[in-house]
Amino acid sequence: MSDSQPQPPELKAAERLIGAWEIEATHVGLPGAFIKGQVTFEWLEGRTFLIQRSRYDHPEIPDAIAITGVTDGRLSMHYFDVRGVHRVLAVSINERQWRFWGDVGPFHQRFTGKLSQNGDTIEGQSQLSHDGTNWEDDLTITYRRAADTRPAQQRP
Repeated sequence: MSDSQPQPPELKAAERLIGAWEIEATHVGLPGAFIKGQVTFEWLEGRTFLIQRSRYDHPEIPDAIAITGVTDGRLSMHYFDVRGVHRVLAVSINERQWRFWGDVGPFHQRFTGKLSQNGDTIEGQSQLSHDGTNWEDDLTITYRRAADTRPAQQRP
């Protein structure tokens, strides 16, 4: 027997992320490297948590899983990667923008992804700060939806 909860309204816009995406990225710490990868977004049964699985074909960029949902009254992401790193980040998402940010130990991290009008591309920029004031670009990333993996209700 399941006591499923209704989907939190804060996650409604995350529906735009559901599906498989191809990744192309560059990283300031890897000059000249062109990073490719894949990411999938899917709902945990009950649609109360969003599961993100990322794989990269560059050994310096860690494969990861992230779970986003409302915890302690706010939308947050629990990030885990193959290095054993775990971070908890605040999240916001709407029809045009996906953001996450946080103080993650020795530095601050933030990401802003801008969703295209048709929902098939996300242009993203990750930044780091050692003082919370001065920010430096870190990972520049483009997500392109693989084939048509949008949920049926979003297809033209």
